[in-house]
Amino acid sequence: MTASWGQLGSLWGHGGGTPVATIYVRPQRYTKKFVDENEYFSLCFFDEEYKKDLGYLGSVSGKDEDKVSKTKLTIKENDKAVYFNEANLVLICRKLYNQEIKEECFVDKFVVDDSYPKRDFHTMYIGAIEEIYIKD
Repeated sequence: MTASWGQLGSLWGHGGGTPVATIYVRPQRYTKKFVDENEYFSLCFFDEEYKKDLGYLGSVSGKDEDKVSKTKLTIKENDKAVYFNEANLVLICRKLYNQEIKEECFVDKFVVDDSYPKRDFHTMYIGAIEEIYIKD
C-alpha cells in the first residue's frame, strides 16, 4: 500500500518516550488485513526514480493481482516484516496500539465531510520503531 498520512515521533515510555510511527489505513485496503494479522509492519521510503512504480502500487489492489511483479521493486523480508529492497529507508515497527477513527470524536466536523464523504474511517496504528535500515 502507498500512503501519505502518517507521523513519526516520540510517545509513551520514560526518558523521552518511545520512537514511534503512526499510520492510517482505510477499511477497504487489502493491506489492512496484513496489518491486523501481524505483530509488525514496515514503512519504506523511496527515491524519486520509483514514483511511477509507487503510483501503480497505489492504484491497483494486491487482492486482484500480484502488483509488485509489474514494478521494478523486489520484496525482501526479515523475521518480522516484509519490505522493499530498493527503499532508501525502512522502518520496522511493532504494533503498540490501534483504534478505529470515529465520527463522533471529531471536534471539527468539516474534516469528516472533507476527508470521509463515504464515512470509510481509517484505523490508526501506532508502532514502536524497532529496526531502521538505511541504504548505503
